[in-house]
Amino acid sequence: MRLTLHELGKLATTRKLAMLTCYDATFAQVLDAAGVDMILVGDSLGMTVQGHDSTIPVTVDDIAYHTRCVARGAARAWIVADMPFGSYQRAPEQALDNAVRLLQAGAQMVKLEGGAEMAPTVRFLVERGIPVCGHIGLTPQHVHVFGGYRVQGRGHDGDRVHAAARAIEEAGAAMAVIEAVPELLARSIATTARLLTIGIGGSAACHGQVLVLHDALGVGAGKRPRFVKDFLAGSGSVEEAIRRYVGDVQAGRFPGPEHVYA
Repeated sequence: MRLTLHELGKLATTRKLAMLTCYDATFAQVLDAAGVDMILVGDSLGMTVQGHDSTIPVTVDDIAYHTRCVARGAARAWIVADMPFGSYQRAPEQALDNAVRLLQAGAQMVKLEGGAEMAPTVRFLVERGIPVCGHIGLTPQHVHVFGGYRVQGRGHDGDRVHAAARAIEEAGAAMAVIEAVPELLARSIATTARLLTIGIGGSAACHGQVLVLHDALGVGAGKRPRFVKDFLAGSGSVEEAIRRYVGDVQAGRFPGPEHVYA
């Protein structure tokens, strides 16, 4: 049976939640068998699958296609689908149309980036039966505004990230990904927020963690972010590596101090 949002909330009171990205049915089956709690059909597929240098080119059609694939493979994990760039920023009604497409493709929740500016859209979706996961801190769809993939929330900028968390929580978001912010900031948000917090370069204090599947398996060239750990190294199989990731996250062993930012 597929996990529900209510069940995830209960689990988070006893252990950490493990999330990974996934884009196809075969890996979805492996993640399910390894005990992953949540699967994110991420717009990271723009880089990991399509070969782009950012998430910007990814379309709703792309996410819907990969969501259908994942939904066929995973029977237990809660499935979150990314709202790609340009699919929700124009108006709440636009966001609803595209969110409906993703839920009809097999997702149980959609994820969108932003803070106070997206709160009306979050509220609009939640009031119409669409569970929403926010995404704050380093928001990859804003890469051109940030001038690259840079840590967010240092110094006075921490107030902006805190305000973003409060805004989407008050609007009804049930979950938020906190990416690439100082550990103390992520910890502060995680310990005061009522929504479920999922860290990636955030803090072990978050209710759960997420990694891009390819990063967790050490696949891909180039410099890896600080928050990445290769779980395939020293493992005998992909499934064993994913089980190691799940076990380390659920027990609070990952991320370690070397995976977070000061």
